[in-house]
Amino acid sequence: MFIANELDSTCGISDEELTERFKESIRIDNEIRRIKGAPVAKYDKATKRAYLEYPDGRREYVGQ
Repeated sequence: MFIANELDSTCGISDEELTERFKESIRIDNEIRRIKGAPVAKYDKATKRAYLEYPDGRREYVGQ
């Protein structure tokens, strides 16, 4: 019987490294979306609302 530990499940990569890789993958995906002309989903902390930001800079708040 094999019991996996935390290092086995993450291939020896630390939580910090996994977090950085995740953030970078999101950044790359957002760049691809901008290049293709697709909107990018973002969150406005000031108004506490989600919105779509289009490559031309306009924002379309969700739920309007």
